[in-house]
Amino acid sequence: MSPLHPLLILALGIAVVIGLITVVRMNAFIALITAAIVVSLLSPGETPLKIKRVAEAFGTNCGNIGIVIALAAIIGKCMMDSGAADRIVRTFLWLLGKEKASFALMGSGFVLAIPVFFDTVFYLLVPLARSLYRQTGKNYLLYLLAIAAGGAITHTLVPPTPGPLLMAENLKVDIGTMIMVGTLIAFPSALVGILFATIADRVAPIAMRQIGSEPDPEPLPDSQLPSLAVAILPVILPVLLISADTIATTISKMAATGPFWERAVLLAKAATPYTAIIGNANLALLIATAIALLLVVIQRKPSLNQLAHIVEVSLMSGGTIILITAAGGAFGAMLREAQIGPAIKNLMGGQESAMSGILYLFLGYLIAVIMKVAQGSSTVAMITASGMIAAMLSPAGSEPVAFQTILGFHPVYLATAIGSGTLVGSWMNDSGFWIFAKMGGLTEVETLRSWTPLLAVLGITGFVVTLICMIIMPLS
Repeated sequence: MSPLHPLLILALGIAVVIGLITVVRMNAFIALITAAIVVSLLSPGETPLKIKRVAEAFGTNCGNIGIVIALAAIIGKCMMDSGAADRIVRTFLWLLGKEKASFALMGSGFVLAIPVFFDTVFYLLVPLARSLYRQTGKNYLLYLLAIAAGGAITHTLVPPTPGPLLMAENLKVDIGTMIMVGTLIAFPSALVGILFATIADRVAPIAMRQIGSEPDPEPLPDSQLPSLAVAILPVILPVLLISADTIATTISKMAATGPFWERAVLLAKAATPYTAIIGNANLALLIATAIALLLVVIQRKPSLNQLAHIVEVSLMSGGTIILITAAGGAFGAMLREAQIGPAIKNLMGGQESAMSGILYLFLGYLIAVIMKVAQGSSTVAMITASGMIAAMLSPAGSEPVAFQTILGFHPVYLATAIGSGTLVGSWMNDSGFWIFAKMGGLTEVETLRSWTPLLAVLGITGFVVTLICMIIMPLS
């Protein structure tokens, strides 16, 4: 039996993922691991090893991202239970004032969605939006969209949320670089999102409605919340530690062009053995987790059993995400085994010019959009699209290819392009769509007219900003 063409294997793999998720309503983990096995069985290689290599790829990806995701889940839960997240929100409101409450909500969502999953951030901030509406009597839709703009953009571009984390792994991007560049792309995108939200609120304002039979809970008094410096520590400390290692490593590889830079390079080279330890994402997040747990102990004084329950609940939600992301990584690895990279290059005439690098950006963005529209999950779209692009750039059986050499720019821009693409086309098959609708008290039609175009604006803006940054500072 002659082997199938790699692009046919690719099409079958995508069909399995989309079919199982959208038609059979199967869990994303089962869909992705099934697709990985199907692709592996159809790909070249020794038959007895075809299932084994799926398990090995799954284990490798789980080892690379499992600890970080689990710890991030604990940090997010602890920040909610200790009042740290509430303190960050109130500080933004105090700094900007109620007249600029939309920017405060956007900023809160932007910061909190880095270690906390989007649905949790939205649950946390919606009561504040409702409280603001009761005081002002206007701008309810603006407040909801502001939360969504800040939370959705960092959820798709900035680690340690699972999608960006696995994209960085697939595309050989340092996590510190992904954090810094992802934040750089996300911020202007969020500002454009606020502009759209303001227009949408003026064109079609929506009044707040009662949700359920119970009244909204009263917020905790300030006296029961931690200080801002302590509250933001679980978010900012791991970012600083990871970024410090990235900066030290980058400077240590620079050419010394003068006395100042010569000293800087020598200092960076001396520091890298230490920054490599404290800047390791696993250790950085473990330190942040210890601080977050300590916050809960100080603020809420739980018993040991209650504290253990907090950790257990966090790990249960984080475990599902770990399974999905690791299965997505295995799917991407099997696409590489299918020799999809050489097949795509043959279609492109084997060119590897700077222009072909830009084409990879557009291709990654387009694949992400299609996957998002088809099956709804941004995380699944990210890990699938980045795995496919990585397979095209690095054929199986060869030494790891320097992606930057092929592209002509840093592969972090591929990650931000793909992440931006996963925001476009959110509709009724996206859990975020229903979280926004039900928690906000909106109808399906109102959500399609507000949430869906907002995310499209964020995704398009993110891609445009990615192109601009890639041209201005290719980081090559």
